[in-house]
Amino acid sequence: MARRGRPDDGGDRRARIVAAAARLFAEQGFDGVSLRQVAREATVDPALVHHYFDGKEDLFSAAVSLPADPGDLLATLDPSMSEGRGRYVAHAVMQLWEGPQQAVLSAFLRTTLGSTTRTRLLRDVVRRRILSRVAEGLPYDDGERELRAALAATQVVGFIIARYVVKLEPIASLAPAEAEALLAPAVERHLTAPLP
Repeated sequence: MARRGRPDDGGDRRARIVAAAARLFAEQGFDGVSLRQVAREATVDPALVHHYFDGKEDLFSAAVSLPADPGDLLATLDPSMSEGRGRYVAHAVMQLWEGPQQAVLSAFLRTTLGSTTRTRLLRDVVRRRILSRVAEGLPYDDGERELRAALAATQVVGFIIARYVVKLEPIASLAPAEAEALLAPAVERHLTAPLP
């Protein structure tokens, strides 16, 4: 049963909520967890979860410790865009990774890939908040949209790891505009070209 008021251990309630959420999301995935479950796990009143977080997605982002909000990254993507989506995605990736957050993003990616729990959480964020947005409005059935978005993600993730984490040459030394121009067609092909 959740306890009201100040916890006996005097600990940070918000941190306990985030830690409980991270455990539950890792075990059950995003859809399998409710805010009430998180409150029970953290031994706090459910109203306190709502006090600190705007909803489950907000809590999920805190649990994964994202250095950037995926919603902001793709905020202006028009779902009716039939062509040019690969260029849009490549531009968004370059805007994010060529900015002042590059070191934080690289560190986040390194630590996430080294942790099974964090990788599982990141996969849920990528699937729910990024890939679903990238595929939204594409003229295919749900299964094909999901497949195309995942294939596009292989290009983006591989590019990010090669350029910013491993620093594979000559990709790492390309000017940002040149790197973007090379990434865009590969992403576009997976999103819109006929599949083999």
